[in-house]
Amino acid sequence: MEKKNLDWANIGFGYMTTSMRYVANYKDGAWDEGTLTTDATITLNECAGVLQYAQTCFEGLKAYTTEDGHIVTFRPDLNGSRMEDSARRLEMPVFPKERFVDAVCQVVKANAEWVPPYGSGATLYIRPYMFGSNPVIGVKPADEYQFRIFTTPVGPYFKGGAKPLTIKVSDFDRAAPQGTGHIKAGLNYAMSLHAIVTAHQEGYDENMYLDPATRTKVEETGGANFIFVTKDHKVVTPKSDSILPSITRRSLIYVAKEYLGLEVEEREVLFEEVKDFAECGLCGTAAVISPVGKIVDHGKEICLPSGMTEMGPVTKKLYDTLTGIQMGHIQAPEGWIRVIE
Repeated sequence: MEKKNLDWANIGFGYMTTSMRYVANYKDGAWDEGTLTTDATITLNECAGVLQYAQTCFEGLKAYTTEDGHIVTFRPDLNGSRMEDSARRLEMPVFPKERFVDAVCQVVKANAEWVPPYGSGATLYIRPYMFGSNPVIGVKPADEYQFRIFTTPVGPYFKGGAKPLTIKVSDFDRAAPQGTGHIKAGLNYAMSLHAIVTAHQEGYDENMYLDPATRTKVEETGGANFIFVTKDHKVVTPKSDSILPSITRRSLIYVAKEYLGLEVEEREVLFEEVKDFAECGLCGTAAVISPVGKIVDHGKEICLPSGMTEMGPVTKKLYDTLTGIQMGHIQAPEGWIRVIE
């Protein structure tokens, strides 16, 4: 299929309306069959549950054009499973992961001309989401829901690409100890907006959130998990019940162990350890890995030995291996790549 005539190498990370999207509705205790539509508009009652009590969750994944010309997605079953967990925690009906994967494939195939060509540096971002759609005025779950997926071609999440970021230790908490930090709820991101706007105004790229109970342990940023590398090349990732379980982080851990032969530790990471690490990165669907060069704790700078000009060597190997798997020029583990066409 002929691709859209876009300047693929220079598009940003923003919303661009594509041809088709997927819609399914939940009513009277069941999901309908779902359908593709050209209509990008949602009409809601003024008292809809999502508008009153933020009953909504979402996912994010990407479609790629591989080196051999296929359009693929990366581990969509894990996104489907995570969305099931989010729905259960928010008292929303589960959209089964099998249907989730099928819907993803349908909408990507219908927007094949919007999937950036191989080698362009761009990808097709896929946003599944669900929300309470009927009027709710008492504090309770909605009775009706809509599940939708739209797509949009995107460039790098951070404008500087792989240039190391400067982040600050935030005074805000990202999630409560027994709250919703482990699911992809819209409300988690709403409360992080003030913190990220403040960080940007102060000249930082992102925030480092510490655990809200003791403020001594590293958790994550507003939209990505941390990954650290020790001076003896051990990969360390923070472990916490209030961290979103990143599919990218999970994949990088496997790559580190099975492809690169590195030792990996998933454990609590004390903030006082950060100064002793050799490399640091933020990992997630949008950016894969963004290197961190400097962490500022209330004016005190922690400068990573990897520096402010490029990724550290271990982070680079992790990035190159995972993106190589996604783009089709490194053999993927079984089940990781879903070929759409």
